[in-house]
Amino acid sequence: MEEWVPVIIYNMKYLSLWAWLFIFPISSFAQKTKIMKTDITQETEIRSAIEQYYFRGIYEGNTELLKEIFHKDALLFGDIKGVPYYKTAAQYIEGVGNRISPEKSRKAFKATIISIDVINTIATAKLNVKMYDFNYYNFITFHKINGKWMIVNKTLTDVEL
Repeated sequence: MEEWVPVIIYNMKYLSLWAWLFIFPISSFAQKTKIMKTDITQETEIRSAIEQYYFRGIYEGNTELLKEIFHKDALLFGDIKGVPYYKTAAQYIEGVGNRISPEKSRKAFKATIISIDVINTIATAKLNVKMYDFNYYNFITFHKINGKWMIVNKTLTDVEL
């Protein structure tokens, strides 16, 4: 039995070495996960676009500002006071133009950017807009097209105050 002990130890070392050689290279080629960081410059551009075009456009009822930020084929989905909501960007912008703006009505208006996430040329923004008797939460999807951040989708819901 003593003759077998060195052979077993030798074989175990040999097997361990081979196992290490095979496992280490394989694990070094495993998918490398890259921590996604929001690009501060891109986030600043989106924040500015939201404030200068989207928030200002809905507050003033300025359809020209909204046309600057909404892609012509953008769609809007959601619910308002429990009623399903669907519009194209053109329908939405026309509706904003036909209503009395919060600015003209002198009603309270508070718009807040809750978060912005950017990955490459896409981004999402979570917004809260309180106007008239509504407390809207918006989830806006952006796409950078020809160097400009455009709204390509908007989902919204109204939450009781």
